Amino acid sequence: MIRRWGFFFLINIAMMVMITIVTSLLGVDRYASEQGIDYNLLLGFCLVWGMGGAFISLLISKSMAKWMFRLQIIDSKSQDPNARELVNMVHRMAKAAGLHKMPEVAVYESQEVNAFATGPSRSNSLVAVSSGLLQRMNREQVEGVIGHEVAHIANGDMVTMTLIQGVLNAFVMFLARAIAFALTRGEDRQGGMSTFLLVIVLQIALGFLAMIVINYFSRLREYRADQGGARYAGRDKMVSALKALAGTEDLVDKEHESFASLKISGSKMAALFSTHPPLSERIKRLERA
Repeated sequence: MIRRWGFFFLINIAMMVMITIVTSLLGVDRYASEQGIDYNLLLGFCLVWGMGGAFISLLISKSMAKWMFRLQIIDSKSQDPNARELVNMVHRMAKAAGLHKMPEVAVYESQEVNAFATGPSRSNSLVAVSSGLLQRMNREQVEGVIGHEVAHIANGDMVTMTLIQGVLNAFVMFLARAIAFALTRGEDRQGGMSTFLLVIVLQIALGFLAMIVINYFSRLREYRADQGGARYAGRDKMVSALKALAGTEDLVDKEHESFASLKISGSKMAALFSTHPPLSERIKRLERA
């Protein structure tokens, strides 16, 4: 189930745990304990490392997606007319969205009906669609999906979510250390194993709470991307695309579930931990617009 909570969550939890181990080995935590802990210094330290972990995951996001999905990058001069049409569709939407640098376009082999956008910036982005989507959706529905993904890029959603993740990373790291220090002060003055393990446990527990906030903003960005897709492709095409997705939610790609938060349609999960709003609610909002 943890895999469903998204690529960025897993990468950033791993980053925080690694940072905890490294700083413990270097004696940074022990020094803070011996000095009675300087909370301003600790907060600054956590902001640097918490934001650093989030931005590292953002910077490698496109390369990781290419590797994990074994993406087939499509050239605009491809001999395949269907491939050229897909590239032209993405570029047309990107120009409508005001993007100056066209996203890379890719296809990945999967039965799932899905697509995602990733990349560190508006000028360095990628839109990928599954082979299942191309087989099961008509041209107008594909346009709606592409419009949604381009809207994510135009809205700067990848950077926005990274900033939110980074700030929450920092506070998770800070609170874990502050709570651990308060609980063990006077008992573990040498920064021993009990404090170290307590920090790890607290970081993981607080990380789950932070995901409630992160996923709330993730759901908001999906609504905004739906509106953008309706603007670039047309509302009827966007609604038609979401209705088509609603009938294919069981075709889940188990191999790449960790990327669920990046895709247009997410897995069915408890509301607080869901990265996507229910498709039925997204359709209602568009139809009311």
